[in-house]
Order: sequence, then C-alpha cells, then structure tokens
Amino acid sequence: MTALTAKVTEPVPPPPPDARAPKRRGIELTLLVGAVLISVLGYLSVGLAATGRIPRPAGHHAAGLAGGALLAHLAVRLRAPYADPLLLPIAALLNGLGLVLIQRLDLSTPGEPAAGDQLRWSALGVVLFVLVVFVLRDHRVLQRYAYLSVTAALALMLVPVFFPAVNGAHIWIRFAGLSFQPGEFAKILLAVFFAAYLAANRTALALTGRLLFWKLRLLPGRVLGPILTIWLLSVGLLVLERDLGTSLLFFGLFVIMLFTATGRIGWIAIGLLLAALGAYAVGAFEPHVHSRVEDWLNPFASIERGEGPGQLAQSLFAFGAGGLLGAGLGHGQSFLIGFAAKSDFVLATAGEELGFVGLTAILLLYGLLVARGFRAGLALRDPFGRLLATGLASIVALQVFVIAGGVTGLIPLTGMAMPFLAQGGSSVVTNWIIVALLVRLSDSARRPEPQEALA
Repeated sequence: MTALTAKVTEPVPPPPPDARAPKRRGIELTLLVGAVLISVLGYLSVGLAATGRIPRPAGHHAAGLAGGALLAHLAVRLRAPYADPLLLPIAALLNGLGLVLIQRLDLSTPGEPAAGDQLRWSALGVVLFVLVVFVLRDHRVLQRYAYLSVTAALALMLVPVFFPAVNGAHIWIRFAGLSFQPGEFAKILLAVFFAAYLAANRTALALTGRLLFWKLRLLPGRVLGPILTIWLLSVGLLVLERDLGTSLLFFGLFVIMLFTATGRIGWIAIGLLLAALGAYAVGAFEPHVHSRVEDWLNPFASIERGEGPGQLAQSLFAFGAGGLLGAGLGHGQSFLIGFAAKSDFVLATAGEELGFVGLTAILLLYGLLVARGFRAGLALRDPFGRLLATGLASIVALQVFVIAGGVTGLIPLTGMAMPFLAQGGSSVVTNWIIVALLVRLSDSARRPEPQEALA
C-alpha cells in the first residue's frame, strides 16, 4: 500500500526543455508557394486563351507576386511567429485570383485597363500588411483609441457627401484623377470602437437591464445609449449617401458584436426584424434602391419589354453558361454585363469560366478565412481581442454574403466589392489590413503563456 501511494503521489516530470508550441511557418511558406503558382498559371492561361502565346510580362508578374508573398511571410515569421498559418496564404491566393480575373476582363475591354492599377493597390496593401504586423506588437493597444477610432470613422463617412455622386451613391472621393472610398476604412475603425466599448461594458450588458421576454433584457440607456447613437449616426450617413450595402454591413456588424458580448440570442431576432423593416422602407421610398428591388424581383423584365438583358440577367446567364466545370479562363462572355463586370459582378466571370466547381472553391476559401478568424477570437483570453477578431471576421463574411447573394439573385444587389477579388483599390488595401489584424490576433491566441514558455 505504501509503495502504491508513493507511486500515485509521485510528481509528474516537467516537459523537456526544448518542448515548444508549433509555429508552422514552414506550412505557411509551402501554402504561399502553391498560391503563387496557381495565380501565375491562371495568368498564363488567360494570355494563351487570348493571344495563343505566353504573355510577355509573365516573368515580371510572377516575380511581383512571389516578392510580395515572401515579404509578407518574412514579416509574419519575424513578428508573429505563432500566427495562424492559413490566413496569409488564403489572402494571397484570393488576391492573385482577383488579378487574373481582372486581367481577363481587360482583354475584352482594351479601352478600360484596370489590372495594372489593381496590382499597384495590391502591392500597397501588402506593404500596409507588413507595417501593421511590425508596428502593432499588442492588439490591446487599439483599445485605448476607441473614441478616436469612431471619430475618424464618422469623419471618413461624412466627407464623400460633399463630392458628386457616382452611379447614384455618394461614397467616392475623386481628386487629381484618383478615386478613394473612405467607407472601406471606416468599417475597421468602427469594429475597433464596438469591440472596445462592448468589452469595457460587458458585465453591464450581460447582467443589467429589465427582462422583456425569453431571457432578453432591455439594456439601460447609460450603457446602450452611446454605442447605439454611434451606430445610428453611421447608418444615417450611409443612407444619406445611398450606400445601402455598407449600411447593411454596419448593421450586421453591430448586431453580431452585441450578441457576442451579451450572449443573448434575442438580439439576433431583433436585428433581423429591424433589418427587414428598414429594407422594406428604403426599398419602397428610395428610387435608386427601388429600381434594384424591381430588377431583383423580375430580372428578365427588360428582355420581355424588348430592351435586352440587364446586368442581373446577364449575370444569371453567365452562371448558367458556366455549368459544372466552366468554359475555361478567357473563353467566357461575362464582359457583356457592362461597366460593373470588374467590380460588382466579378463573381459572375468566375462562375462562367471556372464553373460551379471553381466558384465553390472560391467560396470555401472565404469560408475558411472567416472560420480561422472566429477560431482566433475563441482562443483569445481578453474580451477586447475576442470581440475584435469576431468583428473583423464578420466583416468579411457579411461582404461575401451580400455580394454573392446580389449577383446570384438571392437578395437585391447593393453594390459592394468582393474582398480581394473585385476591382477597387480601397477595398483590397482594407482587406489586407484586416488580414494583418487577424494575423496579430491569432499570434496572441496561439502564443504560449510565459510559464509555458519557461517550461
């Protein structure tokens, strides 16, 4: 009995001195090589389909993609060694596929080249990715600048009101031949503010207030008032600018982060109800939105009137023509969609030329990117980081849902940019910043505690 007791109470030996948490930077580098190869092969395929020979700048294109991917990888290896190894390769692959699709559409519209500008914006996005990873050592520093973030976000959303409308919406700033969409950056700043405020008031949000029904509490005004005011101001500005896509994005972001902070599923139900009422009101009384709702309800009405297919009808035709495996890069006709083929409807080109299989693969890449963001949030120990990771991943998820739903006829078209895939400098730069923040957050989530590192 004594020997048995001694054996049971014998202390467990500590782990060996070289036991460390896996960093998986080699896996990230291998996946990045695959992402660059897929993008380069797509670029070559487009050139061969259009001209029958390998494009002359193919070497420069491959070197640029490889150089950007390597620079981003070195930044992660040096400053965020425990980061999720899938985030950067997924972003690089989506960005590379976007450049391929825009280059393919450029060949059908030679008078409106966009691939060169998109490549330069992508390079700027990678540079900002590296800067964020290097400069932001601890994500909790952002919590100190919550009110500065929301002030800057409201200012960015207000400025386009004083500039002329583009395609019916006041969301662009055009100056000296350059165009800039400040609302893209405002969504990151609002996510920082929502995360900081909800983290600071999480106890009051979860426990205080008067019970209404089914565990849903009416929060006191001193707690919910400031954040509700900021949200109403931001959505009001966007409605004034007729940017209903971003309005829907901010509304969904607010509801998701409020649910994450409180754990009350009733907020999801209230959010869906308010979104439905708001969408009905705006769709009924705003002419620009009402026309899009009419197109959504009957996308083939213009054909029946003898006016030819509209953009949504052309998009549906493109998806149908793609079939299971697609027509092949460079062999589709999705450029018939018109002026928004490279932005709002770039997913239709992917559906026609890559088919259902290729389109599913792209959507799975987005789903994996969002899932890894949520996973980082679940693993983080501090409430602010958890909410920020959830908010950033939700931004990507909401954008993909709104855009994919619009071009496939699931919901009315709202006019947003598909992350990394669509033409738009502001969009691609913003999404690289989002990925950089998720890399920093995942590094904090996977990094071992000090006592674990000492062991």
